[in-house]
Amino acid sequence: MAASVQVGTIFIQNHPLILRTLSLESEPYEGTWDVLQSLPSASLDQRVRGNGWNCFFMAGEVKASAFGRLMAKSVRRALKQIFVKVRNADFNCLEVTGIIENRFLGVPYITVCAHSRHIQQGSMTDFAQKYANPKPLFVNSN
Repeated sequence: MAASVQVGTIFIQNHPLILRTLSLESEPYEGTWDVLQSLPSASLDQRVRGNGWNCFFMAGEVKASAFGRLMAKSVRRALKQIFVKVRNADFNCLEVTGIIENRFLGVPYITVCAHSRHIQQGSMTDFAQKYANPKPLFVNSN
């Protein structure tokens, strides 16, 4: 059965280590993305921190639109676009923060808004660790 997506729905990439370690229950949604079952944002943060892990909430909003009325298949099309954007940035979690229905010249479309999240063991995001000690661009040979 397809999961119902609404504001507050949390998606996570299917990483068995994370799901098993944090005792998270999920349901497959699209590709490698699963829907966390009945777990609000605050409870996810508590569970993650209670196990000594960290959950980062990224401030930048990710948006995608799809033609069609506010229906599950339109929301899924918009979410597919968001999953690509989030995965390209190496984030493994996502929270839906808005689903808006609009019209343009009488044609219905929806916009899905989400914020990236990232669950990991360390206290510094993987992205920050990568650039915390950058290699010099050139070496002075004098």
